[in-house]
Amino acid sequence: MLEVDTSGREEFLRHFPVSHETALKLDRYVELLREWNAKFNLIADSTFPQIWRRHFLDSAQMMKYMPREAETLADLGSGAGFPGMVISILGFPKTHLIESIGKKATFLRAVVEDLKIAADVHQVRVESLHGIKFDVITARALKPLPQLLKYAKPLMKKESLCLFLKGQQVDVELTEAGKYWKFDCETFQSLSDSSGRVLKIRNIK
Repeated sequence: MLEVDTSGREEFLRHFPVSHETALKLDRYVELLREWNAKFNLIADSTFPQIWRRHFLDSAQMMKYMPREAETLADLGSGAGFPGMVISILGFPKTHLIESIGKKATFLRAVVEDLKIAADVHQVRVESLHGIKFDVITARALKPLPQLLKYAKPLMKKESLCLFLKGQQVDVELTEAGKYWKFDCETFQSLSDSSGRVLKIRNIK
């Protein structure tokens, strides 16, 4: 049985002092991940003990950079639900989890139903989404930045923004993306990884 480092939970709740009800939903999410991971290998077993820091805190930090008026969010390549599911559990008005792999989409639907949260699961490839636009676009460990911008642009309104979690290659990716796109970007230090960054991107052209 995969054990969880409880100090990570304490750290998470220091950064995000959520209600008791929300904390219980996050605990339940951990249990569902443990159950399903045994069958479907949704996340690496080696990362499970640090799930609160490595996955939950990493995802939740995006909430710090969202406009208060934002109502719809598309999480590209949601996988096991990071960051979109965590953001939804924390109370974002409407989250759309985009995941093309069947077993992962099935898991996401099971979590949404179990936790009764305001999220829709779309089992499609990102590039197949048409006719719908979002206030916020998120992604974590999906594709290099030039490809993420290509995915995100058709899904954005004029005032929309992207929040992308990136690792130590972030400067290389920004340079490469600048060859193909113009965009406004703010960079923030990650709460969960000393080499990680949160990119806040607007005005993609």
